[in-house]
Amino acid sequence: MAGGMLGVAILLIGWQMLAQALYQGRLIAGPVGIVEWLGRDPGLALRALARTLGNAAAGFALGNLAAILLAGIAFLWPRLQDLVTGLALVAFCLPLIATGPILRVLMGPGEGPQIVLAALAVQYTTLIPLLTGLRAVPAAWLDLIHSYGRGRWVELAHIRARAALPYLFAGLQIGAPAAVLGAMVGEFTGAERGLGVLTIRYMRDLDVPALWGVALLAAGASLAAYWAIGGLARLVLDTRPPVLLAPPMRQLRTGRVVGGLTLALAVLLLWWGGLWLTGLNPFLAKGPWDVLAALVWAPDATQMRAALFGALRESAGLAVPGYLAGLAAGAGLAILLTLLPGAGPLVMPVAVALRAIPIVTTGPLIVLFLGRGALGTITLVAVMVFFPTLVACLHGLRQAPGHILDLLRVHAAGPLSQMIHVRIPAMLPALFAAARISVPTAILAVTVVEWLATGRGLGSLMALAASTSDFRMLWSAVALITLLAVLCHAVVAGLERRVLARYAPEQLRQ
Repeated sequence: MAGGMLGVAILLIGWQMLAQALYQGRLIAGPVGIVEWLGRDPGLALRALARTLGNAAAGFALGNLAAILLAGIAFLWPRLQDLVTGLALVAFCLPLIATGPILRVLMGPGEGPQIVLAALAVQYTTLIPLLTGLRAVPAAWLDLIHSYGRGRWVELAHIRARAALPYLFAGLQIGAPAAVLGAMVGEFTGAERGLGVLTIRYMRDLDVPALWGVALLAAGASLAAYWAIGGLARLVLDTRPPVLLAPPMRQLRTGRVVGGLTLALAVLLLWWGGLWLTGLNPFLAKGPWDVLAALVWAPDATQMRAALFGALRESAGLAVPGYLAGLAAGAGLAILLTLLPGAGPLVMPVAVALRAIPIVTTGPLIVLFLGRGALGTITLVAVMVFFPTLVACLHGLRQAPGHILDLLRVHAAGPLSQMIHVRIPAMLPALFAAARISVPTAILAVTVVEWLATGRGLGSLMALAASTSDFRMLWSAVALITLLAVLCHAVVAGLERRVLARYAPEQLRQ
């Protein structure tokens, strides 16, 4: 605890010095300037914080309950697993800057859009680690259950639910800042109160201390939730991870093809059925046929495709290097903190703060500091990917079997040898879970930065389409981004199957 407080103190001191060094506070506001802003009107800030946290908490609860329910369905009925996870991925891939205005039209000026966006932001980040945890069970335990004639319900209640707890807590910690981000994006679309509303106001006024004050409030709330979930995990998780032994598993490629076709059909049916049930105005709501027509045979289809694919090339060129850099930084820092545990209390507050401060608040300022070119956008994408990777990998490294580590210590193996031969293989399922989560996260990050700061790429194109009521372009961009995310996710999942077939074959078991 003392180390954590020291880390926070070092962060605050370095922050104040940086603020003074860079343009005398005209770009970055230090803690002193933020405290002065809070002192001028604490009631306004606290009321906005309470409104945003209420929406984020409601979305956090709903999203995680949905993730737990979907994980249970996917486990109890294995044939539905690809469909369930695929639909959850599609929902997570929907760009917040596009779905926010649509939800505002559907749900009106209340709190509904904020809660829905917060729920969408967390459901997938919990579902994927939870499914990974449900499979992290020794085969001998399952054989024992089956020898008594018990089925999957007993497996789930007595073995798998317990095994999944470390991964569930990892997903909850990853989701806490994401819920705040989702709620603030919802407030950007026309809410009356909240931190997102204050952010818009202070961005227009160029009030740097107030803008950073809003960021600090959101980050503080996210940090508190992160630490609270971590404290609860330490109280609950009091057993050593078991040795996971499982026979090699093979999956038929034809099954994956059928699963992909089923998912595509389900998405199209849900898309069309949702529009039909809601009875939305055709000017606003575009269906699959409308998007296809706009891109293929409409009079302006050539210009539409040129605009979309030109923006896609620019966004992808920034998202891919940011994604890879974030994965490498998160996994590398997790390994370093495990080898040097004394550095954790000093480093973790900074690491969590980088992700806890919502990108919608600080993105424009960081892009202004690093430039509107590739460096600023890639950096922000890497920061968004870095945090879930770090948290997942830290939890994965802790899943190294204690008995195996004891055996290596008896033979005088040092921490580095233990890391290479035991901890990193145990971390691989968590790393790939983070890699899959981070695919849509990277796309979200690049589109938000383009929307708020750079004025280029798919994010800017969608914002322009929404502001000019060009709903053909908006829905086409959403469909293209979702398809891109699903394809990239499939590539990562294919690599995951190849690696885990050797190092963690229990993860391929249904």
